[in-house]
Amino acid sequence: MLARQRQQLILDEVARSGAVKVTDLVGELGVSDMTIRRDISELAGRGLVDRVHGGAAMPRMASVHEPGFATKATQQVEAKTAIAKAAAAQVRPGSSLGISAGTTTHLVAAQLLDIPELTVVTNSLPVADELHRNRRVEQTVLLTGGMRTPSDALVGPLAVAALQGIHLDLLILGVHGMDARAGLTGPNLLETQTNRALIDSSRRILVVADHSKWGVVALQTAARLTEVDVLVTDDQLDEGAREQLAGLVGELIVASS
Repeated sequence: MLARQRQQLILDEVARSGAVKVTDLVGELGVSDMTIRRDISELAGRGLVDRVHGGAAMPRMASVHEPGFATKATQQVEAKTAIAKAAAAQVRPGSSLGISAGTTTHLVAAQLLDIPELTVVTNSLPVADELHRNRRVEQTVLLTGGMRTPSDALVGPLAVAALQGIHLDLLILGVHGMDARAGLTGPNLLETQTNRALIDSSRRILVVADHSKWGVVALQTAARLTEVDVLVTDDQLDEGAREQLAGLVGELIVASS
């Protein structure tokens, strides 16, 4: 396979999934680790990808790019589903629960339909719709209000004001990117600020983030990793990243996808 063909496959995978690992490309393309790293270096030099720990990701010019909900819902589906099941297992009946916007948090909501007497506060239209239409036990669902984003989040001053004075047992938080130094980041300033308000309203923070989010740094930090009580990710995250995360968050849960 020619270099330009390999590089196009790398670009296609990054566009589809947001990030790709060197080890996966080595197995898929049947070439050496060094060859893949050279391809990634060349693509990075042309500004088409960013080199991240263990692979490549969307370029940092995408730090302000926010894909729509439908687009993100097609990415890393197996990993997100496994994460959602593991996260839902942390929720107890009768809890007051915050759920942020995102495709992984939406999958978590689908796992909560049988848990009774939950009070859910969310700024996600898909999450609220999932719980309202499909719940099978008594639950209370409250929407924050606010301005709608491409990710179907309600954000801004109205959303933040709605969260003032709210006290939640647990927040299930989705993220655009996570990084050891930058923490949990997002590309939309208003959504990041709304997520910060959710964090400030919650006694415990549970983050759901698949392996493709590692090393991605978007425009604004919502929280440091040391503020996270539980982080649920999938088993495609490499060992080095797991070690870093385990040293920063309160508890790391790795779900088998």
